[in-house]
Amino acid sequence: MNAVIYARYSSDSQREESIEGQIRECTAFAEKNDITILRHYIDRAFSAKTDNRPEFQNMIKDSNKKLFDMIIVWKLDRFARNRYDSARYKAQLKKNGVKVVSATEVISDGAEGIILESVLEGYAEYYSADLSEKVVRGMTENALKCKFNGGSVPLGYVIDDEQHFQIDPMTAPLVLRSFKQYDDGATLTQIMNALNADQLVQRKIGYSAVHHMLHNRRYIGELRYRDIVTENGIPAIVPKDLFDRIQERLEKNKKAPARYKAEEEYLLTTKLFCGYCGAYLCGESGKSHTGNVHRYYKCVSVKKHRAECRKKPVKKEWIEEKVVRETMKMIMDDAAIEAIASQIMALQDREDSRLPHYEQQLKETEAAINHMLDAIQQGIFNKSTKQRLDQLEATKDELEQSIAAEKLVKPRLSKEQIMFFLLRFRKLDVRKQEHRKALIDTFINAIFLYDDKMALTFNYKDGTKTITFEELNESLQEEPSGSDIECLGAP
Repeated sequence: MNAVIYARYSSDSQREESIEGQIRECTAFAEKNDITILRHYIDRAFSAKTDNRPEFQNMIKDSNKKLFDMIIVWKLDRFARNRYDSARYKAQLKKNGVKVVSATEVISDGAEGIILESVLEGYAEYYSADLSEKVVRGMTENALKCKFNGGSVPLGYVIDDEQHFQIDPMTAPLVLRSFKQYDDGATLTQIMNALNADQLVQRKIGYSAVHHMLHNRRYIGELRYRDIVTENGIPAIVPKDLFDRIQERLEKNKKAPARYKAEEEYLLTTKLFCGYCGAYLCGESGKSHTGNVHRYYKCVSVKKHRAECRKKPVKKEWIEEKVVRETMKMIMDDAAIEAIASQIMALQDREDSRLPHYEQQLKETEAAINHMLDAIQQGIFNKSTKQRLDQLEATKDELEQSIAAEKLVKPRLSKEQIMFFLLRFRKLDVRKQEHRKALIDTFINAIFLYDDKMALTFNYKDGTKTITFEELNESLQEEPSGSDIECLGAP
């Protein structure tokens, strides 16, 4: 039989050794029962109370391919700790001819096995719910006693032997200083840089950590857990009036317009080259005397004076619009789409050289077995014939297992699936930035830009097209875009 192993642990505090131990025992079970393992599916730090586990879902999906007969788990609670999920997915697996087997729990196939399995699953769900209740109960008691409940300790505090918060005399002044700096007009970035420059801070502090610190009500002595709020539950570092002023300013800044707008995205970066010197064209912007911002692409050689190059800058909106339009023309060409799909199929064959080799060997082995059976039917049967037939059958089993393993590791796309994916690009809304980006990233290999023409190289064989700027001017007259082809220089 062919099988896969599913291993899981639920907590970040558990270690990789947990996975290694599960796989070791599952592998030993497989070897003992002459089962071939094709693949391991491993979920780290995912609870079995939910089915929202990436590798678990991949395993269920792969079962549709009918490449394995069994899923081996260390214990049934690795598969699910929810009886509904367990029943639902086992029913789905059963339709695909796959059963779930525990490597350490002996469960028979008879009626008593069904009862035992339901008891084990029920106990796993009960244990999970009971453990959750105990954890919440214990943390609630800690919160009522103003004790530390785990997690990271805020800057400015230390935890004493009785698990109570105490002010750290070394770092607490840094926290108070940060609040005062923000109250005086400093930015979060300035506060972050000041904290990281201080030698008393042991770990690097990021922008979001500063933002969280300024919102943290523990600094005014308030301790919260679920619906339990204890005023003055821990020593305060920041006066409440200062903290309240900080919250007002944070809220005001949140609603205020951004100090700096996000940098404009240049869609052709890394794909646009100078036709004269071969260097990249990079994005630049500048303001005209009227205060308007103009964006364009400029040859790196010209920008950095590395070489003599006569390439003029070109307007960003104009060149991107032209490239998007020409790419959409290519996508609407059935012959081009067919060429791309054929090239992807050929690429799959080159990348996956083992699978076709295994399939060819299997075909030859099956033909040899049929020849042997024909010989046996004609009365040719002796010790050598039987030995050869056994060897061929063993080779066939090994090849089938190798083929199944290869298909699980890297599924092969059919030409119909590739065509379906490519044809979806015809429905893109090229007015949307994310759609334009997807289009260019997928289909454009390189663009070589001159002052009178550009050459587009698409991602398929012979996918090169040169367009003169006269042709582009004609298209502009047909569909005015507001750009001026004659005004290519920097503003």
